[in-house]
Amino acid sequence: MNISTFNAFKSRNYRLYFSGQSISLIGTWMQKTAVSWVIYSQTHSKFMLGLTLFASMFPSFVFSFLGGVASDRYNRYKLLLMTQFASMIQAVLLTVLIYFKHYEVWQIIALSAFLGLINAFDVPARQSLVYEMVEDKADLPNALALNSSMVNLSRLIGPGIAGLALEKFGEDICFGINAISFIAVIGSLLYMKLPAYTPKVRTTNMLGELKEGFAYIRATPAISLILLTLASVSLLVLPYSTLMPVYAKDIFKGNASTFGVIDSAIGMGAFCGAIFLASLKPGKNLRKILALNTLVFGAGLVLFSHSTIYPIALIFATIAGFGMMSQITISNTLIQTTVDPAMRGRVISFYAMAFFGMQPLGGLLVGAVSQWIGTPNTVLLQGVVTIIIGGLLFRQQQLQPAAGLPAHAWKPYL
Repeated sequence: MNISTFNAFKSRNYRLYFSGQSISLIGTWMQKTAVSWVIYSQTHSKFMLGLTLFASMFPSFVFSFLGGVASDRYNRYKLLLMTQFASMIQAVLLTVLIYFKHYEVWQIIALSAFLGLINAFDVPARQSLVYEMVEDKADLPNALALNSSMVNLSRLIGPGIAGLALEKFGEDICFGINAISFIAVIGSLLYMKLPAYTPKVRTTNMLGELKEGFAYIRATPAISLILLTLASVSLLVLPYSTLMPVYAKDIFKGNASTFGVIDSAIGMGAFCGAIFLASLKPGKNLRKILALNTLVFGAGLVLFSHSTIYPIALIFATIAGFGMMSQITISNTLIQTTVDPAMRGRVISFYAMAFFGMQPLGGLLVGAVSQWIGTPNTVLLQGVVTIIIGGLLFRQQQLQPAAGLPAHAWKPYL
């Protein structure tokens, strides 16, 4: 890693965003961990874990198209402020619900669905706004890489803190801390000095703009291939994380701290993966690295699936997290650095659909399959599927070394 890895910090707006979002994301991961633990403790159902993931992400799948159009059509800054306030309200409602202990599981699932609806508008606005936060556009890919590092560092820290908080203080503390953490990101947004918003000339309605975005993706094979691969991994593989409470409670005979540590191990691997990508020298073929790390991801899952020795299982979970990182970071980087700026919000909404939208469907699928063949065999099967996808990616990049992308797009702008 060299000093250029942090070039995006030269932009004041991005520094503000990074600091506020870092605090908020730790709270977000604490809440995610607590929701999974509360649901499994109340129901002891693997299917309910999958249903909760479905509820939290499926609205993003359904409404992300509208979120992308809204991001391209309206003021992204104001849209992002609105989604952050709405997310804070959702966290406060969860905190009150858990604090008074008179709650039904369906209420938690309903509030998870509400957050999924907010994220349908939040993700396209937030990802697109990063472009405006960075003063030197050459630093944009670096900013995206730092985002990935931030997300995964928070994933490393958040679940670990949540596990301790669940044991010592109870579930309501995790939700309360998340609610308070939104003050940081809202404050950072209010302190920004962005260029004055210029309303765009609208030549068509929202439906027409949505069709334009879809046509653009179809006409750009390099982007459509990235989205198709990400959608496949999100549907079939990434929902493995919903089964981690089962490993913590039933396989390793642990408690909330055990669950938090497993999630943190995955986060540690993902964070190391982000740093690895950020340290690559210009000229590296990112598609080849994506294929290789997909194989690493699959191998980690295969090794983890039937592990019964807790410390060794944590090592395998870390390896899986390392490989998993490339699916998200490389896909996002290639899209952001090649997309037409006028289509940015809409293409990112398709990215959100592929990443967030497929996972809830996969969560239901994985929950049902694990009830049928058992949790270890399900994760083993997911590892095998990942290795097959990695093999196909290797074959594809050998057949089409450039896949139609401009040469600069394959350099690791991370």
